[in-house]
Amino acid sequence: MAANWFQASAPVSRRVRAYFAPVNRATQTPVLFDASEQGAFNLEAAPSPWVDLGWIQEFARKSMSKSVSLLTGIPAAALEQVRSTVEAQVSFEFLSWTKLTMALATGSQHMNLVAPASGAAGAADGAEGATAVVVQTGSTATAITLAATDAAKFAAGMWIAIDADYTGQTGYVGSPVSGAYVRQALSDVDYIRRVTFNVGLITLASGSGVTLAAPLLGGAPAAGAKLQAITGFVDREGGSFYQEWSGLFVMQGTQGERVFFYYPRLQTMAGSEEGSAPLDTKQKGGLERLLLRGQFLALPVTDQLDGERVLCYRSFLPAANATI
Repeated sequence: MAANWFQASAPVSRRVRAYFAPVNRATQTPVLFDASEQGAFNLEAAPSPWVDLGWIQEFARKSMSKSVSLLTGIPAAALEQVRSTVEAQVSFEFLSWTKLTMALATGSQHMNLVAPASGAAGAADGAEGATAVVVQTGSTATAITLAATDAAKFAAGMWIAIDADYTGQTGYVGSPVSGAYVRQALSDVDYIRRVTFNVGLITLASGSGVTLAAPLLGGAPAAGAKLQAITGFVDREGGSFYQEWSGLFVMQGTQGERVFFYYPRLQTMAGSEEGSAPLDTKQKGGLERLLLRGQFLALPVTDQLDGERVLCYRSFLPAANATI
């Protein structure tokens, strides 16, 4: 039986889905996305290590690359064009508030509010924390094994952070996601847990440990990691650290086609900014949804195929039976 071929129209898509993955800051190595191998993935289950940030709105990408004419002769005439600058920007609004969406929507460190020690003096980015407990061997990304006396300190519904003690090191800190860059030695033993992205919600607590609602971004805890309760998140306007992630944006067409925008390196280029969307557009002064706004600068990578410096890869997977 003959297939029903058809000439496809322009894709029709309602929304854009966003996925981010951590860049190795020390080596400036981004996370690879290959549309030929990975393009058919389930939008609800992104391939590791991509993190699904859900649907976004007001997605806009802007090429700011500039070309100039190379002149020759008398009188001068254009011989050919050359690129004088290579630059691109992306902006959009997140539809949810999470650890990662807040971090991406701010221009500097994004920190966890460590549960304070009894009687600790207050501080704008969190007081001195209660003592962290040692994570035992055999822990996984979702099941954290603890000594019985330590496990008794935690209950379902608590938020926690897991990472190593800070011991005076400088440079990028946080495993495996760099949460900050330390220029000079600090005195806070909890600093890495303050900036780590290894956070989770406890859904079950027992005498031998805790179970998390979702896997830790960094996978199973590294040897020597410690667990500490957190109460929320805080970020600051200013600072010298820039968030950097690989970004992937997907538009799903109504006929099954997909458009991918893969940015190997995106750095947050704006400070914290929120927008509002009224729940009832007919009623002024009513309830409004508070949205996080992100604006990013694309940084170049060298394509191993031909040595070109590029900012973004746009891929298109046609609908089944569409002529090309």
